Amino acid sequence: MTRREFMGTGSALSAGFFLPNLNVNKAENPIIGHGDFRYKVHHEWGNLNPAERPVTNCHEMVMDNKGRLIMLGDNTKNNILIYDKSGKMLDFWGIRYKQGHGLTHWDAGGEEFLFITDPSWGGTKANGQSTVIKTTLYGREIMKIDHPANYGAYPDELNFAPTETAIAPNGDIYIADGYGACYILQFNHKGEFIRKFGGKGDAEDQFQTAHGVCIDDRDKDNPTLLVTSRAHNCFKRFTLEGKYIETISTPGAYVCRPVIDGDELYAGVCWSSKVLYDPERAEETHPYHIASDTGFVTILDKHNKVVSNPGGTAPVYENGALQPMVQELPVFHHCHDVCIDEDKNIYVCQWNADGAYPTKLERV
Repeated sequence: MTRREFMGTGSALSAGFFLPNLNVNKAENPIIGHGDFRYKVHHEWGNLNPAERPVTNCHEMVMDNKGRLIMLGDNTKNNILIYDKSGKMLDFWGIRYKQGHGLTHWDAGGEEFLFITDPSWGGTKANGQSTVIKTTLYGREIMKIDHPANYGAYPDELNFAPTETAIAPNGDIYIADGYGACYILQFNHKGEFIRKFGGKGDAEDQFQTAHGVCIDDRDKDNPTLLVTSRAHNCFKRFTLEGKYIETISTPGAYVCRPVIDGDELYAGVCWSSKVLYDPERAEETHPYHIASDTGFVTILDKHNKVVSNPGGTAPVYENGALQPMVQELPVFHHCHDVCIDEDKNIYVCQWNADGAYPTKLERV
């Protein structure tokens, strides 16, 4: 089944405005995770009236400077839902981001902005609708970046379908063309093209589904760029100038964007599988034996070691090598993003999950 077909299935389910059904007894609020990173599950945390404020796919969430939790989805009745930490809806906006996918918060010296990616299933310069939009926290659009051919970055016929952005300390914008040509495109804060790197392929500096990107600023003197290569089950680290540094493997886990909080790296896992990436089958639509409804969350420490997999199997290392990770409990469908608050609770967004609202994982 292709991702388009998955999306069609999810949309059909959501059209009936069903409340989430994740096959777990929600009254029990199970505790999941491993070691020091264990969590009580609160599926009901973000639930709203689906007839009034529906969610088709809950794609991503960020927290602003006031502690408000801002969720992006692809239902154009309300692309943006804004919660407080109790799960109360504070505001909503957004009616035109048909495939609202990536959401990044940027604090520009106290002035806050959002960057939204809308892949709209991609296209060439002539027929593409994909775009990256910079907005205020209240939805006023300030800047757009559309097909890279308009900036001399792509040939006109190359597909562009951006999935994520990251903003460097100097304001440079990194766009992950995750559903398109799999390049990382770097622009300055004015929207002027600087460079691109990566592209679709199996070399160490290339990607298969460059789904997510973030600035890793845990070393304050040497920030770097982390990029998801989801079908390779890994993150790849680059300098801010696009030079490859290393690969961080997450075998069996089809990770979405990396999220840095404190010393840890968090990510939603959209699918899991014990069958690792096979480059000889790369031309196939789904060559990686993806199993639907097998998401979980993964957490890595500052040494890039997996320390917990809430909803997944415990991380196991043999002779220093991480063994394949899979879903252990049917707590989640397809984890698409996570957001971490100041108490280290995790808010989980899911794609293709029967119209599920965000789930809260309370740190215990």
